[in-house]
Amino acid sequence: METPPWVVRIRRANGEIAGAGILLSPDQVLTCAHVVERGARVTAEFVGAPGHTVPSVVAWVDGDAYVPETRDADGDPSGDVAMLRLEHSRPTGETTRLHRLSAPNRAVRMYGFPYDHNGGIWFRATVVGGCGRDGQVQLSPTSRGELASPGCSGSGVVDSRTGEVIGMVLSGLKDRHGNLFSFMTPAETIVRHLPQIAQWTSGRTAVDDRLRSTGDDASEALLDEPFAQRLADWLRDDGQQVKISLVRSGDAARAATLRRAITLADRELRTSASVDRASLDPPGTVPSAGGHDLAVDATGLSSAEIEERIAERMGLWQHPGAPPTERIRTAQVTLTLIVVGVDEAVDPPALLDLLEMLRAQGSRLLLVFRTAGAAHRHARYQLVAEPARQRHARLVARLEETATGPLATALYERMAAVRTEDTRHADSVLVSAHAALADLTRAPGAAGEGCRGPDLARYERLAERVTAGLARTIGTLDRLRDRRDELRGRLQSYHVLHQQATQGEEDLAVDALYLRAHELLRARPCDVQAAEAAVDVYVRRVERGDAGRNQGGVPS
Repeated sequence: METPPWVVRIRRANGEIAGAGILLSPDQVLTCAHVVERGARVTAEFVGAPGHTVPSVVAWVDGDAYVPETRDADGDPSGDVAMLRLEHSRPTGETTRLHRLSAPNRAVRMYGFPYDHNGGIWFRATVVGGCGRDGQVQLSPTSRGELASPGCSGSGVVDSRTGEVIGMVLSGLKDRHGNLFSFMTPAETIVRHLPQIAQWTSGRTAVDDRLRSTGDDASEALLDEPFAQRLADWLRDDGQQVKISLVRSGDAARAATLRRAITLADRELRTSASVDRASLDPPGTVPSAGGHDLAVDATGLSSAEIEERIAERMGLWQHPGAPPTERIRTAQVTLTLIVVGVDEAVDPPALLDLLEMLRAQGSRLLLVFRTAGAAHRHARYQLVAEPARQRHARLVARLEETATGPLATALYERMAAVRTEDTRHADSVLVSAHAALADLTRAPGAAGEGCRGPDLARYERLAERVTAGLARTIGTLDRLRDRRDELRGRLQSYHVLHQQATQGEEDLAVDALYLRAHELLRARPCDVQAAEAAVDVYVRRVERGDAGRNQGGVPS
C-alpha cells in the first residue's frame, strides 16, 4: 500500500494541483484531457519516487494524443483522455502498464490528490457497472469520504485482487439526492481513444479474432435487423440471464449480425465508424459499449482451454497450480460471457457443465449454437428451462409462505388486537400476493428461449415489497399494542388514585369517563388513538378534582 512509483501529481503553471497521471513509459504520462490544456506546459511530480525529495519534470500534450470530453445528444460523456510527453525521462522501473480485465463488482483503489491531501491519499471503491455509450464505468465509493474529488482525475484505478492498473479515474459526482458516484475509463476504452496506448497494455483482448466484424460485414444485406435488435436488447441487459441463439454455418446474414453486435459491444473494438453507418444502424440495433466482458469462439477448443480463458479475463491467476474451474468456483466472480459455437467445442457436455456453474454464480451467458442438435436441446433444458422451473417454484413457495405463513398469521393476530389505517394497505398487499400466486399457478415458467412465461423478476420484486410491507405493518401494530398496554397501566393507576382521593364517594361523571376509556382499551381491535384520547380526558379530570381537594397534582 505504499505510494506507487508510477503515480504522478500534475500541477499547472500557477502551482495549483490539476490532477493525477499514470507513468506508462519513461517519458510519457497518461491523464485526463480536462487536467491539461493543449499547448500548455504543466509540471509532473513523482511522489512515489525513492528518496526524500519529489522529482518534478515539465510536461506537455504529446502531439495529437488528446481526446477532450464531449457529450452526445443525451448528455452521455465520451473521451477525456490525453498523453503527456516529459521533458526528461524517468527510470523504466517506475513505469506501469494498463491491464485488460473484466470489471463487474471488483474492489478497486485509487491514489489521488484532493484538497487538504497534497501528498496524496488512497480511495477505495467497488465497480458497479458500465454507464453511457463510451464504455465508461461507474464506481461506488466504499465510504462517503472516498468520493473521487478534484485532484483525483487521471489517477490509476488499481484492482485490489491482482494489483493491476485496470483504468483511470475521470471524475466524482454527488447528485441532488446525496448519492455519491465516481467514474473511470477502463483500459479498453483508453486504447480505443488512443490506440498507441496498446503497446503499454497487457491482457488479451475481450473478443476472439474470429468473432470480430470484418470489412465484408458492412453490406446492408448482411444485417438481420430483428436478430440485431434481440442481441442489442440482451447486451443492454433485458432481464434474461441466459440467451441461446442458433446461427447456422451457412447463414451469412446472422453470422455477420452476430459479429457486428459483439464488436459494437466491446469497449476497445467499437469505433465511431462502426456506429455512424446510418443505413446499417436501425433503431435498437446498437448495443452500448461494455455490453459483454468476454466473447469466445469455442470451435475446436477444449473445456480446459475455455476455462483458462475465462479465469484469465477474471484475473484469477494468483494460484496457477489450482485448476481453472476451481479458481472460478471459489472466486465467485461474475461476468457477461458470449460463447459462439458451443456445439463445435471438443467436449460440448463438459463445456455446458462449466457454463451451468457460471450461471449458478450469477454470470450472464449468450450461447450460440450451429445446429439444433442434442447439445442445443440439452443447453435449453439445463441452462434455461430447468433454472426457470426452479426459480418459478421458489417464487411460488415464497409467496405462499408470505401470504399464508407465519408473517400473515402474525399480521392477523395483531390486527385482531389493535387497528390503524396502515392495515388497509396491508390488506391490499396480501391481496396482491394472492393474485400473484394465482397468476403463477396458471402460468408455469418458461420452457426455453422464445417461450414467454411470466415475468418472474417482476413477481420477485412484488414478493420483496409484500414481505417488506407486512413487516412494516407488523412493526407499527406492535408499537400500538405496546402503547395500548401502557395506557391500560396509566388508566388503572389513576383510577386507584381517584378512589383513594374520594374515599369511595361516587362521582358519576368521572366514573363515566373511566368506563369509556376502559371499554375502548378492551375493545378488539383496539382503536389506540381513540383510547389514548379517552385516557387523557379521564386523567385531566382526576387531576383537576384532586387539585380542588388540595391534595396536589398526580404525576403522569
